[in-house]
Amino acid sequence: MEVCFEHGKETGREERRIPAELYNKIRVMFGRHDGAALFVPIRSMQYLAVIDAEETVFVDGNNRRNIAISWQRFRPGVRTDFSQPVAFECVYYVCDGPQIMKRLQGAFLEALTLLASRQAIHGKNDHEVIPFGRR
Repeated sequence: MEVCFEHGKETGREERRIPAELYNKIRVMFGRHDGAALFVPIRSMQYLAVIDAEETVFVDGNNRRNIAISWQRFRPGVRTDFSQPVAFECVYYVCDGPQIMKRLQGAFLEALTLLASRQAIHGKNDHEVIPFGRR
């Protein structure tokens, strides 16, 4: 199945940072899908996040084909420690984008955490325990 999204005219762009926990969770969850886009419903805001290899876009549930916000050009290599925030560009395609961002980052982390816990319940864990043999 193919799903297409569009965005209107860019209404703003700014440099932002996301916490390492959120960035790392995005990469781990996307990595589980072998390069296929990952769809993450953000029910508390009625948004849908779509993660691919290049960007994460956020689609308003009321306007299902139009991208409202895009997170692009992540720069994890700039940080000197995995616990440091990751810089990226946030592009707005709606006038109230900066106001939406105030809630979006936290709500997105909650949605990713919920999705990860559901996948763990169904046997899709991030890791496997390997016992060390003792002599």
